[in-house]
Amino acid sequence: MFRGNIPTRVDEKGRLKLPADFKRLIDEHYGANFFITSRDGKKAEIWPMKEWQKIEAKLADVPNSDPGKKKFLSRTNYYGQVAEMDTQGRLLIPQLLREAAKLDGDSDVIGMPDHLEIVNHVDLAAEVQSAPWSDSDDVNMSKLGL
Repeated sequence: MFRGNIPTRVDEKGRLKLPADFKRLIDEHYGANFFITSRDGKKAEIWPMKEWQKIEAKLADVPNSDPGKKKFLSRTNYYGQVAEMDTQGRLLIPQLLREAAKLDGDSDVIGMPDHLEIVNHVDLAAEVQSAPWSDSDDVNMSKLGL
């Protein structure tokens, strides 16, 4: 499980150097192959290939005619690209996704249970500030047992 937020930068060539804490977990559990994509173009999702293949296995059970499957695949494939981490722990973020998500400098790498997300630092701060935690959020989380 990836945890926390680590501020970093995407360099001028579009490479993200994975923060050491996240890289250590990746080295221990996943290896160097990833699928980098987005569902909304606002953030990049970095999926260890092992985790992305679980999603593909679930999708295989859904009919190709399903509109949700079509929409999901059209977006994740539009933004998506297979990537391999280099020996220095860097990943190349696909150019189309870099431009859409404004990943050209200060960014935040956010830990999720099974993948990482990269978000433009300014956009993430604005999102967090514009949608403060509410009582209804507490209710929703308690329904999940959290």
